[in-house]
Amino acid sequence: MKKEIITIAGSLGSGKSSTARSVAASLGFRHFSSGDLFRQLAAERGESIEAINLSAESQRDIDLKVDDLLQNMYLTEQKLVIDSRMAWHWMPHSFKVFLALDPDTAAQRIFDHLQAEGRVSEDAKSIAEVRKSIEGRFASEQKRYAALYAVDPTDPLNFDIVINTKHNDLRAVTAIVRAAYQAWRQ
Repeated sequence: MKKEIITIAGSLGSGKSSTARSVAASLGFRHFSSGDLFRQLAAERGESIEAINLSAESQRDIDLKVDDLLQNMYLTEQKLVIDSRMAWHWMPHSFKVFLALDPDTAAQRIFDHLQAEGRVSEDAKSIAEVRKSIEGRFASEQKRYAALYAVDPTDPLNFDIVINTKHNDLRAVTAIVRAAYQAWRQ
């Protein structure tokens, strides 16, 4: 049974949170960001986002806290757009979106965002530093999710639609997701 839940996963810096917020607003759905939750957990622990990813490799309770929340949301909520690397796994009857972006463009976007607005538990002095952080986070997440769940969260076969965000702005990506979701619901 299809649920009125859209899960948005994707490459680091691909625009998951921005897209999820935009799609939620356009549909009148609630938005939740597990990335924001993870950054909050990092701040509470006095760690950077990179450090909490490394901590999560040996401290399973970090991922379990997020996973339990996602599983509970799946059971109790409708009209939800969630950006999360693993929500597609915990919410099997959701509409599953993956946003793809190459690491160089992602590093530039994240660096620009950090310079303009900042982010909880994230900081960088150069694009090269962001690129190194992206590579470390990606490797850590791939390792954790393979060990914990035996899944590859970047495998396109896990998703209903894959969108490359390099040449699509937020408005275009939002329109693509909305149209694909509406077709999926029918």
